Amino acid sequence: MEKVKVRVKGKEYEVEKGTPLGRVFELAGIRDAIGGVLEGELIDLQTPLRRGGEVKPVYRGSREGLEIMRHSLAHIMAQALKELYGPSRVRLGVGPTTEEGFYYDVEVEGKTITEEDLPKIEEKMREIIRRDYPILRRELSREEALELFKRLGERYKLDIIRDIPEGEAISVYEQGDFVDLCRGPHVPSTGKVGSFKLTSVSGAYWRGRSDQPQLTRIYGIAYWSDKELRERLKFYEEVKRRDHRRLGRELEFFTIDDNVGAGLILWLPRGAIYRKVLEDYLREEHLKRGYQLVYTPHVGKSKLWETSGHLECYRENMFPAMKIDDEEYYVKPMNCPFHIAIYKSRVRSYKELPLKLFELGTVYRYELSGVLHGLLRVRGFTQDDAHIICTPEQVDDVIRETLEFALSTLKDFGFDEFKIYLSTRPEYSIGSDEQWERSQNALRKAIEGLGYEYEVDEGGGAFYGPKIDVKIRDALGRMWQLSTIQFDFNLPERFDMTYVGADNKRHRPYMIHRALLGSIERFTGILLEHYAGLLPIWLSPTQVIVIPIADRHHGYAREVLERLRSEGIRAEGDFREERMNAKIRDAELKKIPVILVVGDREMQSGTVSVRSKKEGNLGSMELSRFVEWIKEKIRNKE
Repeated sequence: MEKVKVRVKGKEYEVEKGTPLGRVFELAGIRDAIGGVLEGELIDLQTPLRRGGEVKPVYRGSREGLEIMRHSLAHIMAQALKELYGPSRVRLGVGPTTEEGFYYDVEVEGKTITEEDLPKIEEKMREIIRRDYPILRRELSREEALELFKRLGERYKLDIIRDIPEGEAISVYEQGDFVDLCRGPHVPSTGKVGSFKLTSVSGAYWRGRSDQPQLTRIYGIAYWSDKELRERLKFYEEVKRRDHRRLGRELEFFTIDDNVGAGLILWLPRGAIYRKVLEDYLREEHLKRGYQLVYTPHVGKSKLWETSGHLECYRENMFPAMKIDDEEYYVKPMNCPFHIAIYKSRVRSYKELPLKLFELGTVYRYELSGVLHGLLRVRGFTQDDAHIICTPEQVDDVIRETLEFALSTLKDFGFDEFKIYLSTRPEYSIGSDEQWERSQNALRKAIEGLGYEYEVDEGGGAFYGPKIDVKIRDALGRMWQLSTIQFDFNLPERFDMTYVGADNKRHRPYMIHRALLGSIERFTGILLEHYAGLLPIWLSPTQVIVIPIADRHHGYAREVLERLRSEGIRAEGDFREERMNAKIRDAELKKIPVILVVGDREMQSGTVSVRSKKEGNLGSMELSRFVEWIKEKIRNKE
């Protein structure tokens, strides 16, 4: 019988190949482990050892133990669904772990699972946990597995089995009368799990393809202790309170209409004002730094996308072609080919470089309906897109300036915690060693020159060039990827981009793709959630609202309003026949940063009573002093 050698806590054990990990732990005197890590692979106590190596025990309470426990909870939820709705009516898809818990994709015949059903499912899960079923692993031949799941009516499991490579072990896990196709790992019994809560329900196409049936995805979170779970649920409540979709509706920023199309955003008047302020800021900042503004069409001939390689490599993310004058056109998924056409509109000299082309360009990408999510995942969006064309000698300065611009912009929006990633050359790539070395060094020098720490993603660059990604941390501690600085050796070759050098010969330029915010839509969603809807004064569509206490104060309130508007301050007045407190409450719900209340005293003294949403009641101010106060806050982007 073939043997394998396993090392546990510095001691080596030789056992027969196929011996369960739990038996090795018994030999090592380890009694309370729930699994192990064998050469980087997480396995459970029942996993047969087919190779030797170092094994680290995994205990309850550990990060690895959490993953094992969450996986078992996915199975417990699947068993609960079978018991609640009938084994033959429930067909199972996949049930993996997530960063904070687990989910299972299921199809329940004749029943739509909603969030109202979750407490009932949770109660059945707790019942199964109390039964403390042993969780048993069994390996089957392909024929046995197909026969078993055919008999159970599990057509999605049959799909998975057919895709398992020949020679790979096929395992099932059983608990009571429930059986599921699974690689594992799992805890020893259903009673060995921690605290959990089912959180939400959504739709998910089988295998992520829109031509496949849509299943119901049920999400849960799980931790070892009740305290950890309560803290996480509190976090989720805050996430829910800050949900940009709810805030966007309440603040009247945007809407999505099925008659218009899923993933297509309609900006309402208040949202449009915010967007104008944002876009004006971006244009002004780019012009200050020597960028040139351009505008490009929304569609282009198929030949353009053939040359760029999009039709070859990106077609599934593009909307179908449309026929115009017997030629095919596509709505653009990216702006790059258009900017290259502008560059190539005439011969360029090295004296013109670096050439920085900037556009707030709207692009369209076909996203599956199941992944669309408010402003964060859409089908039409506007990028703050720039392409910098430069000589090899200019690369270092260009990258340093670009990264500095990116971080400065993010700081203006109130983000000051960054995580920076440098992605380097992958195994398959184009471009010369010299190009890769020069560009990677330029990226590295820019980050180090600004004094930031960074992580290197070895081999994580695109085949056409290395890149820098900047992530920000929001008010809830979540990381969001925003700015990207990406070298491209591919498109300059494909489009035969050149410049005339000092030697009067043609040379190939370097091209850098660059976005600071990513897209206006996604960034707005992040911003609304970061500030819980209360945007900084400089960005708020309405910066000040003037509220007269009574009808007799309307005239003075209108004078105040006119003065504010003449000073360039975005102000509104509330002249409705409502009580003052009701008007104040409505203004607070609209997240208007500053409320000015005017009554007899203010009218007589030429003052305003100032209430700041952030700073509280600031008392009475002369109108001129208030104007300077708020203009300074707008200037400083407080």
